[in-house]
Amino acid sequence: MDQHVAEAIGRPDLIRLDDRLVCLRFETMKVVSALAAVRHLLDTGVVRRGDTLLDSSSGIYAYALALACHRHGMRCHIVGSTTVDHTLRTQLAVLGATLEQMEPSSDLKLDQKRRVERIHEILAAHPEYHWMRQYHDDIHYLGYRAIADRVREETGGARLTVVGGVGSGASTGALTRYLRDRDARTPRGAAGDVDLVGVQPFGSLTFGAQHTSDPEIIIAGIGSSIPFGNVSHELYDTLHWISFDAALAGAVDLLRRHALFAGLSTGAAYLAARHERERRPGRTVLFIAPDTGHRYVDTVFARHDEAAPLGHFTPQDISDQTELTLPWSRMPWNRRSHPPRESTPMESLTT
Repeated sequence: MDQHVAEAIGRPDLIRLDDRLVCLRFETMKVVSALAAVRHLLDTGVVRRGDTLLDSSSGIYAYALALACHRHGMRCHIVGSTTVDHTLRTQLAVLGATLEQMEPSSDLKLDQKRRVERIHEILAAHPEYHWMRQYHDDIHYLGYRAIADRVREETGGARLTVVGGVGSGASTGALTRYLRDRDARTPRGAAGDVDLVGVQPFGSLTFGAQHTSDPEIIIAGIGSSIPFGNVSHELYDTLHWISFDAALAGAVDLLRRHALFAGLSTGAAYLAARHERERRPGRTVLFIAPDTGHRYVDTVFARHDEAAPLGHFTPQDISDQTELTLPWSRMPWNRRSHPPRESTPMESLTT
């Protein structure tokens, strides 16, 4: 029996959609990261019950950290994006978390910059606070070990392709690292039995698409305008950049065809997963659904009549980021390290 609702919320469902397509469905995925991270900090003496944990969030991690703090008797302070909605603000208030929300801005890059600057101001005034650094501290990988073990057990050791939004890098990176580590330690296994496919929005800096833009909207949560230390570029085999319109079509088809109600990033991952399933017939493809579709009722599902059939979308195969083309581009990454970049003033704020 669970001792706290966070443990139930963080436990995913594995749903087989067909013989080679599996969905790893979460109610709120980042609860897995936050619970394990806070528990590790307590166990190692880095923090104590009653301490204040601080971080920046566009929404989902704020809720996850507030739940983890509630579970372990900690205080929670969030510097929130302008995109944090009324429902989440209310939940955070009732859970006892402090929320500082940025002023409205149409520029998500500026929004991220302001949040990080505010984090540094708070730390200067309260050096006793612990900054969780969800984008940079790999303690956020820890919660996915048990999930990786369950995936391996329930898929029967099949050759796997993992597909998911890159975002902070924790979920796809951790799952793949633990799955490959287990394969390497089994007599008949090999690390090559697990491929990783990352999904990004156009405009994301993480894999070099910052020069592009989506006229509709950037898909929040799976891309970034600043570098994230938790993204291990060398883990990824293939990348897909997917536009809002294509992701909307994926999310609507997933609900219509499989009755699975999930968010926009899940729609993008589902689209990429279906393509990889057809491209690699000898593999089981598992895609990650990080949250439910409730936040997207007005922006996505209310527009279901606008959703094009999935057959309308085919990825443009490219060999270089200069060839990126909306609505969907696919590029082999081949586990390369990210090429070095010159640091900018905004990037230096994240270290």
